[in-house]
Amino acid sequence: MSPFEPYDPCTIEPKWQQVWDAEEPYRADDSDTTRPTFYALDMFAYPSGDLHMGHAEAFSIGDAIARYKAMCGFNVLHPVGWDAFGLPAENAAIKRGIHPSEWTHANIAVQAATFRRMGISFDWTRRYNTCDPEFYRWTQWLFLRFFERGLAYRKAASANWCPSCLTVLANEQVIGGRCERCDSVVVKRDLTQWFFKITDYAQRLLDDMDQLTGWSDKVVTMQRNWIGRSEGAEVVFQIKGRSEPVTVFTTRPDTLFGATFFLLAPEHPLCRELVAGTEREAAFEEFLQGVRSKSEIERLASERTKEGMFLGGYAVNPVNGEEIPIWAADYVLFEYGTGAVMAVPAHDERDFEFAKAYGLPIRTVIAPPDPSMDPEVAPAAYTGEGSTVNSGPYDGLPSLETLRRITADLEAAGKGKGTIAYRLRDWLISRQRFWGCPIPIIRCPSCGEVAVPDSDLPVRLPEGSGLDLAPKGQSPLAAIPEWVNVSCPCCGKPATRETDTMDTFVDSSWYFFRYCSPRETERPFDPALVAKWMPVSQYTGGIEHAILHLLYSRFFTKVCFDLGLVPFTEPFPNLLNQGMVLMAGAAMSKSRGNIVEPRSIIDTLGADTLRVTMLFAGPVDADVDWADVSPAGVNRWLGRVWRIAGACAEGPAAGPGPESLRRLTHHTIREVTADYERFRFNTAVAKLMTLANAVIEAGRGDGAGTQAERQAVEALLLMLAPMAPFITEELWRRLGHAESVHRAAWPSFDPGLAALERVTCVFQVNGKVRDRAEVAADISEEELRAMALSSERVRESLGGKEPAKVIVVAPKLVNLVAARG
Repeated sequence: MSPFEPYDPCTIEPKWQQVWDAEEPYRADDSDTTRPTFYALDMFAYPSGDLHMGHAEAFSIGDAIARYKAMCGFNVLHPVGWDAFGLPAENAAIKRGIHPSEWTHANIAVQAATFRRMGISFDWTRRYNTCDPEFYRWTQWLFLRFFERGLAYRKAASANWCPSCLTVLANEQVIGGRCERCDSVVVKRDLTQWFFKITDYAQRLLDDMDQLTGWSDKVVTMQRNWIGRSEGAEVVFQIKGRSEPVTVFTTRPDTLFGATFFLLAPEHPLCRELVAGTEREAAFEEFLQGVRSKSEIERLASERTKEGMFLGGYAVNPVNGEEIPIWAADYVLFEYGTGAVMAVPAHDERDFEFAKAYGLPIRTVIAPPDPSMDPEVAPAAYTGEGSTVNSGPYDGLPSLETLRRITADLEAAGKGKGTIAYRLRDWLISRQRFWGCPIPIIRCPSCGEVAVPDSDLPVRLPEGSGLDLAPKGQSPLAAIPEWVNVSCPCCGKPATRETDTMDTFVDSSWYFFRYCSPRETERPFDPALVAKWMPVSQYTGGIEHAILHLLYSRFFTKVCFDLGLVPFTEPFPNLLNQGMVLMAGAAMSKSRGNIVEPRSIIDTLGADTLRVTMLFAGPVDADVDWADVSPAGVNRWLGRVWRIAGACAEGPAAGPGPESLRRLTHHTIREVTADYERFRFNTAVAKLMTLANAVIEAGRGDGAGTQAERQAVEALLLMLAPMAPFITEELWRRLGHAESVHRAAWPSFDPGLAALERVTCVFQVNGKVRDRAEVAADISEEELRAMALSSERVRESLGGKEPAKVIVVAPKLVNLVAARG
């Protein structure tokens, strides 16, 4: 076939890596107004060691998209950076006795080298790290804009506390009651913390979801459920012997007459007030400590026994004046709603279980359609609609009408109002650790909380060695007097800095804006360039960020819109989530000893093999089990591509070659183009393998180097280039092209030639052949069905009747089942 030397990626790939590093061919052009823009963004990496296989998969997908769009004529922005703050770096630094910056930057250098070895088409001129003062200066600037608008505030609250990391966690960072970082059981602590008022944007976060046209239904549903919009009523309950009432939110005001007891979250301040100085006080403190030791997941679990205690007080039902006992219950959470619940055991499953456990009354107020389902006699609550009973003037009304009337009557009496509530809580951003963006607030005994002036930003983290970073329950910054003690910017008196640092999700909530103008020094980003490049055209990353990062980024974008910084409200209209990379059914991890490093594949088989293996393994959103893939097989196929391109490079094309190969080439271009548009890289690779095999067969039958073979090989290289950039670059140049394959135009196809050769389709009636027809190989099922029904021989066999069933197996078979009788 070819006089080429054998395929050797270890020689080819370093060569082109050096060329690309020198020439910077993937720089986005801010000044270009002739080409449409395409912002291809990958969720940036955290620098904890070298890249892992999950990175290899995600960035291979993102790079294939970016390279394909560049070949289609787009001005592509494909930036790179690192999410560089966080606990892993701080913990590693403590273990090694070094500054977190040293560990972080060493890992960034390692990962950057691996990215280059993989041939990822990043615009390296836009590179930055979130731990750079030039970046976090603007994180602090944005915090201050939130602070000015009342969107950043500090308050005392019960917080999730990791006893191992010794820091607060947001609700979203608690997975199954455990810390997402170290897997320790999370407990509750009362602390004064900083929050972002994301709840002010709850409805807008829901309303704008119609812009997320390129998101999966799964992720949209996850966000909707997390925000958790509920329509209902706020109902005011007076507390016997207390002037200040308690308000509850309920979605079922139609069941108010069925409230037979009143529940408080054990953390609610009223609990301690009610038991203070009574014989219940000690028992309540013991009960409270027991509740605090349980995770939120445990407290809400439907299968566990509900626990509570009577507090000795009574609430007054506003619709009938009935005094009902007040209990503390472990399944009521202080963070949700008002921390108080009117308990209607007949029509709420958890209240029903609680009432049964403690012998509390159950009163039916919504009659079920089947009397045997009445909760007063049945073993379960009835939660559906029905006719109102035991509810005074509302008796006999449908429950939905009762809901409307009771809500209106409460409003008229000043005892409640219709309202909307959300499950979403404000975002707790305080972290009691060192390696994070300092919160730019100064606390002054005279002036209170004072913003650091913009001119004094960034508030820098201390540098140098000898820092004591061991977790102590408060930020290590608090133990550095020369950093903490400052003068108040307002009055000049002695004051202290805020020592908590920000949640690292604050950094990742706006980093995509900074890529548009990463060297901007007067503002966080250039609004004109953000308007040019954004919203992001395609965002790629793991589904594990469906709630945290994506929700927070959407919130930040809406605030930036309100600040007049950006002209849109959604940053990522199109989102692609890749699956996980497993080993024999389990997640890869060092503790399991089942890690496969990308570098080990690159060192032996090459980056192109690694990339194509990841893309060929299955649909992008499906998990990949490394035990089931074959990098060696992919490497052998790339070797075949190497050899057939070598045959075409031997000399001028010798004759036109087979027409069938020309048709297959155009058909493959059409189909692979559609696969790229739909991110079906695995089927694209399969079709390129078919085309490569056809070139080999043509070469055996008609001699090497025909025009049809040359056209097929060049099309093959162009379509493979976004997935395997090194081998295609080398072969493209060897075929005589002066310019890079990655600057070449994506191949076009002739629609007439793209329709494959015609095939014979058999028409059967009850399994017996009645007719045949020559049809296009890509004919649709609908067309075949119509052809079969129009066949004279088929109609005769059916006796002029419509068939009972038509089975179409395109393009080769249609079987019609005749109707009986």
